[in-house]
Amino acid sequence: MTNTSSISILRVRENETQFLDDRLAVEEPLEIRLDYLSSNNTAQTVRAQKSVSITMRTPGDDADLALGFLFTEGLIESSEQIESVKHCGPALAHLGHSNVIKVTMKGASLSPSQLKSLERNFYTTSSCGVCGKSSIEALKTQNKFTRTASREEGPLITRETLISLPEKLREAQAVFDRTGGLHASGLFTSDGKLVSLKEDVGRHNALDKIIGAALQTHAVPLDRHVLMLSGRISFELVQKASMAGLKFIAAVGAPSSLAVELAKEMQITLVGFLRGSSFNVYSGDWRLQ
Repeated sequence: MTNTSSISILRVRENETQFLDDRLAVEEPLEIRLDYLSSNNTAQTVRAQKSVSITMRTPGDDADLALGFLFTEGLIESSEQIESVKHCGPALAHLGHSNVIKVTMKGASLSPSQLKSLERNFYTTSSCGVCGKSSIEALKTQNKFTRTASREEGPLITRETLISLPEKLREAQAVFDRTGGLHASGLFTSDGKLVSLKEDVGRHNALDKIIGAALQTHAVPLDRHVLMLSGRISFELVQKASMAGLKFIAAVGAPSSLAVELAKEMQITLVGFLRGSSFNVYSGDWRLQ
């Protein structure tokens, strides 16, 4: 498995030029197929398959990505519903597997609301993970952790621990060191211990990989952890974090207005511009000690 590629470039530095080899982060499509039980016109239950997403991603942790995507889209609630997650189709020589992954569900059929979700036209790119959602209210109806959202939930974290997270995240970014071209999501304990880190060309993919890995170890909800992001905080990232029960999100970049609105609605602590010893708290300041 390779997540970087080599290319010859011309580097220009003021008046000096030189030819050299550079490393790039690999970006390739991943099709996620869902194999599930469905009732046909004769009321018989049969297996059906549907492509639910095509996303541009950095190869690696594809099973985590697929499960995280299905979970944050509300199509599955736990890894117990999954029979298998496997690549299918002809393998690509440079990857050792295909760019198609099939998630096979166990016995029970999908609910009517989940089948309706499958009818949506899923298409995600490396910069957009939310398509077809128009309001916060629509998200609230499918998020089982929203119903119990309160100020008492979530981790408490000291300022000293919080300002240490960006450097810890950066030190753990192996592929970024070689390419400078990947986003990262890091999951930390409230005392600053790194639990999990995922990198990807798509910021939403990196978070889906984090959540998918947590699903497979039965760690969801992640309400006692802190999510650290390497870039800006978009609405889609807050949405995905809230689906996994996260209550504390920090990032080196800025949040969008809708991200802040959603964080406040979900009682999530949202910290942006976390650089050096400075940061802005946009919601949930009561979790800072």
